[in-house]
Amino acid sequence: MRGPEDQARRALTEAPADLLLDRLAAELERSYGITGAELYQVDYRLAALLPLGGGEPVTAPGHPAWRCFDHQEPVGSDDAVWCPVGMRGERRGVLRLSPPPADPAVLAELAAIATVLGHELAAVTPTTDVYLTARRTRRLTLAAEMQWELLPGRSRSRPSFNLAGQLEPAYAVRGDSFDWSDNGRRLWLSVINGSGEGVAASMLTSLATHALRNARRAELGLADQAALADQAIYALHRGQQHLSALLLELDLAGGSITVVDAGSPRLVLLRDGEVTEQVLDKQFPLGMFEGTDYREQEFQLRRGDRLFVVSDGIIDATANQIRYGETALDRFLRRTGPMQPLDAVRSLIGDLRAFVAGDLVDDAVVVCLDWLGPQP
Repeated sequence: MRGPEDQARRALTEAPADLLLDRLAAELERSYGITGAELYQVDYRLAALLPLGGGEPVTAPGHPAWRCFDHQEPVGSDDAVWCPVGMRGERRGVLRLSPPPADPAVLAELAAIATVLGHELAAVTPTTDVYLTARRTRRLTLAAEMQWELLPGRSRSRPSFNLAGQLEPAYAVRGDSFDWSDNGRRLWLSVINGSGEGVAASMLTSLATHALRNARRAELGLADQAALADQAIYALHRGQQHLSALLLELDLAGGSITVVDAGSPRLVLLRDGEVTEQVLDKQFPLGMFEGTDYREQEFQLRRGDRLFVVSDGIIDATANQIRYGETALDRFLRRTGPMQPLDAVRSLIGDLRAFVAGDLVDDAVVVCLDWLGPQP
């Protein structure tokens, strides 16, 4: 005999791609007496929680929905309970359920069901536009649509590391991007500081990202990954177009990290409350010259270290002729120590928007990586 939690899981796995919430809501009402179920997805700017069924977005800090999203645990209010929706560290939004259950055991089951919803959303999103359309507050530019489709996700969590990234301006980003992959033993991360305008910039970044993935999946070393991407870009553009990239490979057992700096964004280490820029061997951007040989560097992380990768769109953001990277960046990075990586990224972008009094003009990318130490 299946219990109510199993029935809800089955309803989700058997639902048509566009009817996940409808089928889940019907099952929750039948099994738990939940008469109201609404999915709120976080938008591309990490600034609003948008209801799938339409209605008013949640933007006010301190709202129970945001507390649930930020702390990744159920949060109750007078008339509802909010449960986090996500999978493997990727936060997709929150699920509002009413009336709130009185039994803590039932609440735990509902929270588990919300996690299953997160997994199903990840599975069906490539096959329907329902959820992607509902998580935007305005239209994406074509270049931005291409860039967001290229990403592996916005955050990732394993016992040995936490990772998050963000693109800005979220609805009009052009060439900046990031990519990652892990196999339980090693983590690969690439951050691209793109060049050019509009679709041309996104196409160049797409070529570089797919070339790096192709080399990585062929199990080439980091320097050879850079060389293959360099050759792919040069073969097409003959040096007329190029882009900067930072490639990292982290040994999750020991914390040693290998780096290739191809004219890259800035790499910053936060250790014991102190911010230091990692000194890297600057090499040519990808695609600038034919047949560039890239060299790898290595350095050692300590348990609890945090790395930030920030592009020049963040460093060079200017207000009243003052550059953010010269005045506010290091101070703000120190303040992120207690935050989870996605919260740190979101807070940094929020501080930057406040600094420039609006959305950024130039592309910007920020990635935050915590190494938590070797795990059994």
